[in-house]
Amino acid sequence: MASQELKRRFKDDPNNTATATATTTDGQRNMGGKIKDKKMAMAKRGLRSLTIAVAVPLSLSLLSAYVGSSTSHASVAPIAYGKPFWFPPMWALHLTCPASCFLMGLAAWMVWANGGFHRYPNALLFYLTQLFLTLLWDPLVFGVGATRTGLILCFGMFGAMVGCYRLFGQVNPISGDLIKPCLAWTAFLSLVNLRLVFV
Repeated sequence: MASQELKRRFKDDPNNTATATATTTDGQRNMGGKIKDKKMAMAKRGLRSLTIAVAVPLSLSLLSAYVGSSTSHASVAPIAYGKPFWFPPMWALHLTCPASCFLMGLAAWMVWANGGFHRYPNALLFYLTQLFLTLLWDPLVFGVGATRTGLILCFGMFGAMVGCYRLFGQVNPISGDLIKPCLAWTAFLSLVNLRLVFV
């Protein structure tokens, strides 16, 4: 009987209710703070990984363009004279490959963030293949003058990008869409390279 009276008093006492409410509110605040901290840490990791995924291929591509432009081969030089109207200026050729690498790096990061490379290991293989071939193209074509080899590289790049487009699109449709301009540029680059073969 005394214990029941004590329980009833505890329930009816407004001070006890306020204490319980304050404890619950503090717990919710602590939980909310932990969730916010966790989200902030995830955002920082995501931003760091995005920076690496874009900056590394972009830097390598700029280095490749620099090597290709600083050591222009004599066999490619005549294209400056009598070139067709659709032929882009040399600086555009050197700078569009890094732009393509930027888009490919962004698309690859989106696939990685969604766990796509674990589900489709071939997607990573296709991405690294096209990156390697893209980095080789500028120094080989403009540096060494190996235009026929450059044409083979263009076909390899296009094939690897098609593989990326199909697999990336299955993981994240936006990353698949980012590859479309890269495919168009690689197709055009193949035409430019074909013109260089017959200079």
